[in-house]
Amino acid sequence: MHLTITNLNKTYGNGVHALKDVNLTINQGMFGLLGPNGAGKSSLMRTIATLQEPDSGEIFLGDINVLTQKDEIRKTLGYLPQEFGVYPKVSALNLLNHIAVLKGITNSSERKNVVEALLQKTNLWDARKKNLGGYSGGMKQRFGIAQALLANPKLIIVDEPTAGLDPAERNRFLNLLSELGENTVVILSTHIVEDVKELCSDMAVFNKGEVLFKGSPDEALNGIAGKVWTKRIKKDELSEYKANFKVISEKLIAGNPVINVLADQNPDGTFSAIDADLEDVYFSKIFLQS
Repeated sequence: MHLTITNLNKTYGNGVHALKDVNLTINQGMFGLLGPNGAGKSSLMRTIATLQEPDSGEIFLGDINVLTQKDEIRKTLGYLPQEFGVYPKVSALNLLNHIAVLKGITNSSERKNVVEALLQKTNLWDARKKNLGGYSGGMKQRFGIAQALLANPKLIIVDEPTAGLDPAERNRFLNLLSELGENTVVILSTHIVEDVKELCSDMAVFNKGEVLFKGSPDEALNGIAGKVWTKRIKKDELSEYKANFKVISEKLIAGNPVINVLADQNPDGTFSAIDADLEDVYFSKIFLQS
């Protein structure tokens, strides 16, 4: 089972061209869609999830035409959007049971087994009778995954799932996603490089509605190996370095910028070579697009 996206385009009424001839083939497993906020990732996710129509293009999950067979795809889709709301005065057990009915699990015995298994899987069993309004951010995200897993989906979409989670909740959530990717197509849309690095065997860098790179993290790293250089400079030198070199990232350390530069060789003899990481790939692809 794989997801195929062909020549997908979407322009909103305000003139924003959110998707520009997007072409992707996503196989079973964890797929990372990496890009900054506003890159168009959520537009792509909503289109795949049948929540909005593209202007042109095709999407197939196996033999299912996502754009014309919406009822079929919804039967096999699990979706956790970036903004996931819950009823604060309803318990996790009752709400998950209600959503299971809406997803077509009408046999009460089967539904009871499915709901209880998912609450166990997402480590929410002990808090199953607690109102969702009292859940932490990570618990709400795990409940979101529980509802997304109802009816054994073949495609799972999670949009910015770890934003705002503390480190412990983030680790629990990522471990759960990793388990899901063993038997399902899971698309992880995020701007957090570490999430992709830790989980995904395949990935794409996405910005301004375009696919800038598609491949494995190792392929991405090999593409810039030996081409990233670093140097600590003074604040008042930053604009000059940006004007003369391909500065792909900067960060302040003890009050002064440390810059990473993309170049085939030491730019001026004063930089130090570093081993590129996935963050350098991310910044370099976006820099080259601008």
